[in-house]
Amino acid sequence: MIRALLLQACRIAPVAFFATGVLVAVPSLAETAKKGPSVTADEAVKDEKDTAAETKPVPAEDKAEVKKDGAEKPVDGPSTGLSVLDRMGADLPALPAEKPFAGKVDEAYGAFQRGRYLTAMELALPRAQLGDSAAQTLVAEILDRGLGVKRDRNQAMFWYEQSAKGGDPTGMFKYAILLMERSASKEDRKKADELMKKSAELGNASAQFNYAQVLVADSPGDKGLRDALPYYEKSAEQGIADAQYAVSQIYLNLPDLPEEKTKRAREWLLRAARAGFDTAQLDLGMWLVNGTGGERDYDAGFKWLKRAADGGNVVAQSKVAQLYINAIGTRPDPIEAAKWFVLARRAGLNDPSLEDFYLGLTDEQQKAGITAANKYRSGS
Repeated sequence: MIRALLLQACRIAPVAFFATGVLVAVPSLAETAKKGPSVTADEAVKDEKDTAAETKPVPAEDKAEVKKDGAEKPVDGPSTGLSVLDRMGADLPALPAEKPFAGKVDEAYGAFQRGRYLTAMELALPRAQLGDSAAQTLVAEILDRGLGVKRDRNQAMFWYEQSAKGGDPTGMFKYAILLMERSASKEDRKKADELMKKSAELGNASAQFNYAQVLVADSPGDKGLRDALPYYEKSAEQGIADAQYAVSQIYLNLPDLPEEKTKRAREWLLRAARAGFDTAQLDLGMWLVNGTGGERDYDAGFKWLKRAADGGNVVAQSKVAQLYINAIGTRPDPIEAAKWFVLARRAGLNDPSLEDFYLGLTDEQQKAGITAANKYRSGS
């Protein structure tokens, strides 16, 4: 829903790849380890005896007197057992004092987290029956998902409703979702929107994202996006990847936003990509290759597109094939390009330009590409 709504509202056009130049990666520097002259076994024994006779114990207070500029080269060989901090002459820092937990321990929720669902139900149900809204939410969750008990969505809806009436933000959110799913009446839809908004204002991150979605759906265009943006932002700050992606798209495409927000569009897209959102990984790769929302970085763009392709994103697979053809962020490799084209085509995406490229390969190259695709799918 997020992608369709945002694309419609922002009118985001697909971004084309541009290969106006190729970044040349600076080779990393590496130091080659130097090996001393080889010795025979007899010479080694003799050297060991001579070294033992000449070596004197070093007082502990002198351990810190090490030349920092490397004037004295350390003797090659295994460590004598001293730690890095010992070699530096520094003591281990003291551990910070633990802060005592002053909150109330919820044994029912603790059992739920450990997967002991029947125990969680036994502990939560009596509290739920006495009006504990958090316990009511927990009972509803167990019943709704059928965890350790027979699934009963009607009972779950009852307990979510009780929890929502008791003021639990999670209960409000869950009850609103069930109302949207199970009822088509305008009254229930209005009630669900009100509960979603209230839960969002109480700080529930999922409710914040979903209420933003409601605002965009009810008011397509710039107005809906502007109304929804504060809720997207709050949800994004709490780590909801879908909200982070939405913020990045709005920051890039919504006109007349403050510059400090537009500059952060790529930052939010990066956070969503790091959270594993494959669409964000796809877009981030394209942004980096095309220089959208910041400077071009072909190498990083290739890596993000490859990551999305490895995760099964079909569009990313098609784009990776193009990068291999045009040597953008990677070396040119017609076999790899053919492999990713075959994988994308099998998934239902057929790019005419890639089709032309594939048909222009030799029979051996085509067969190699198909073999590589088969091995990739099989995990071998």
